[in-house]
Amino acid sequence: MEPLPTPQRYPEGVLDVRRIGRIDYEAGRRLQLELLEQRIAGAVGDTLVLCEHEPVITLGRGTAPADVAGATIPIVEVERGGEATYHGPGQLVAYPIYALPQARRDLHRYLRDLEQVVIDVLAEVDIEGRRVDGLTGVWIGEKKVCSIGVAVRRWVAWHGLALNLAADLGAFAQFRPCGLDASVMTNVAEHAAMPPSRLLYEVLLVKHFCARFELELPPLPPPPPLDPRELPLYPG
Repeated sequence: MEPLPTPQRYPEGVLDVRRIGRIDYEAGRRLQLELLEQRIAGAVGDTLVLCEHEPVITLGRGTAPADVAGATIPIVEVERGGEATYHGPGQLVAYPIYALPQARRDLHRYLRDLEQVVIDVLAEVDIEGRRVDGLTGVWIGEKKVCSIGVAVRRWVAWHGLALNLAADLGAFAQFRPCGLDASVMTNVAEHAAMPPSRLLYEVLLVKHFCARFELELPPLPPPPPLDPRELPLYPG
């Protein structure tokens, strides 16, 4: 994993995006907790962490013990809502550390907004994502492609979503993901015209997260000054 960027305190309305690559789930959870406390204290602004985890099953507060009986993948109990899900290579995991403004302090709306971000990402690659009444997440046809579960502390949201790009779907067979039959899970790769590029989906997710939540990215830093000794020489 690359070193994490130095924490930034951008103005309100500016999103700090952190692409941290593959990270152990507990290390990623500790990072979320650090950012959560910093966001509550006002030391940092809204932050979007993009990553991928080593194989793990996480248990939300609504998990029935029977749903994970017999699983051999490591299991971690977490603070988010929802039930059991799998994280592993081939997923794009997004953790928004996001302070819900007064007008957005509705967790049902927040979940629907996260679903819409993923639906809009899929639309960019000509895949029709949809919701299923009574279930949280995003589906392609009759298959589920994205799991979503969040927690909130002092109206700062954390945890987030996991979009299956080319994950090991066999891992879901060890338990009942979100209380459902494992056969319901799918990958973007099974529906896209081209193999999913992780970088492309990261860019699209940032784009649509900013659009949905009315955020902007920080300005690009100015280029370093040119050294005259490094300027190209032209004849004539």
